[in-house]
Amino acid sequence: MSKPRQTAERAASGSSFYAGMRILPRPQREAMYEIYAFCRAVDDIADDPGPREERRKALQWWRGEINRLYDGAAPDFIGLARAVKVFGLRREDFMAVIDGMEMDVIADIRAPDRATLDLYCDRVACAVGRLSVRVFGMADEAGIALAHHLGRALQLTNILRDLDEDAAMGRLYLPREELQAAGITATEPALVLAHPAIAKPCAALAALARAAFEEARAIMAKNPRRVVRAPRIMGEAYHLILKALLARGFAPPRKLVHLPRAKFLLIVLRNLF
Repeated sequence: MSKPRQTAERAASGSSFYAGMRILPRPQREAMYEIYAFCRAVDDIADDPGPREERRKALQWWRGEINRLYDGAAPDFIGLARAVKVFGLRREDFMAVIDGMEMDVIADIRAPDRATLDLYCDRVACAVGRLSVRVFGMADEAGIALAHHLGRALQLTNILRDLDEDAAMGRLYLPREELQAAGITATEPALVLAHPAIAKPCAALAALARAAFEEARAIMAKNPRRVVRAPRIMGEAYHLILKALLARGFAPPRKLVHLPRAKFLLIVLRNLF
């Protein structure tokens, strides 16, 4: 990120996030690109197949850089520093994102209990939401509530969408309690995903995601449309992905589910006009 603005926008380009954020006024758009670039950088560290200790050191470097940024001594992150100053972004939310990535680095997460999964979702998704709603201009109480519910909805949908991709990295985010309720005692990702009862814990997680989407929609309905336009777009897009996953089912073989770009652009246009 030696050229923060250009690099931040380049990091986001090509993603659905990029298209969704382009509707924002320039200061907000650039701030969101900076947040995205930061998240992308630490997420890449978490997903790198290299030695765990090296990845922990890389995340620790980011902690140091965030602290330096808030101390006014991080010249390589001018764009991110500007976003922090203009929108009042909080240091603890950046640190929470790093802490969430470290959960994946310390050990592969496999069948966590619900409390651990909830903590993980809060760190890797809701903390990003808390940064984002400040950029969107939401009031604190409503913004934090939206970040809580929409962040969980998006992350749970990601977990259901990426079951096989995560398993290939040795990870399994389906909660232990739901697996046991379905009679699945294994925690080895490949064995769990091949189990004939795999649809049950997936359906339980999907129900949690649906409830979170509903809570998020209720919050957005009570706020000015201009400040919730971007989260509304992401919420509608991911809700369609969740519906497609449920229609496909979770028994193997699981075909990849993607939201067609045309459908996403329709969502953007509908919320823009």
